[in-house]
Amino acid sequence: MKTQAITLGRHKTMKTYFFALCLSILAVLSPNFAVAQASENYEEILVNIDKNTLFTGDLSATATLEQRDPNEGDDVSRVQMFRRDSNNTFLMLFEKPETKLGQGYLNIDDGLWFYDPESRQFSYTSISESFGGTDARNSDFEASSLALDYDVASATEGTLGKFEVWILELEASNSEVTYPYRKLWVTKEPNLILKSEDYSLTKRLLRTSYFPNYAKAGESFIASESLFVDALVENKSTKFSLENISTATIPDNVFTKAYVERVNR
Repeated sequence: MKTQAITLGRHKTMKTYFFALCLSILAVLSPNFAVAQASENYEEILVNIDKNTLFTGDLSATATLEQRDPNEGDDVSRVQMFRRDSNNTFLMLFEKPETKLGQGYLNIDDGLWFYDPESRQFSYTSISESFGGTDARNSDFEASSLALDYDVASATEGTLGKFEVWILELEASNSEVTYPYRKLWVTKEPNLILKSEDYSLTKRLLRTSYFPNYAKAGESFIASESLFVDALVENKSTKFSLENISTATIPDNVFTKAYVERVNR
């Protein structure tokens, strides 16, 4: 399926949660439903972000990660991404460089697993950990659940570049999130994140993320370009770019350990 590129610089424009979010989508279609984006209901903006980036079907893409690290040196990786938001499942398989070929991250019902083709073993890992040693986190690739995981502590109107935005300061509502505090710059129509600042429990800035470009696949949006900037190590960052975005149905067996092992034979 073809995707329509949306460049925000030019246009002004888990399971239980999935079903709740689907209900909110249906509510938007009802003539009696008022989209509450007034100043007294900022929580609705989080619902809209989740809804706008949720895929009711499957999503696949090719991802390129360009890492800049003043200590470890620069690195470029290519990854095949498969995502199924209906059960918050995803698979990320490395194709390049040769040193990472066959490595994979598989998020399924019993947790997130990392596969090492050298040992041919799966090891349990955390959704909040670094993805392949980059400034991206494993949680960056799962379905957005902001409305479930955060409360809006404060909200103001502002600008980011040419855009009028909502500036939301968030506090986590549970301990399972990667970042307990976040600050988001969100476009007003549609509600999409342009910038995010991610903080620790002590409110120390850990990472700043930028999402300048989005692609529309089906009725949903996905950031086709992201930049994750490390706030603790100067000049350290990871650029994440997507191409070959598709919403074609993915076979069920792709989201299994057996599939990851098979492609590595």
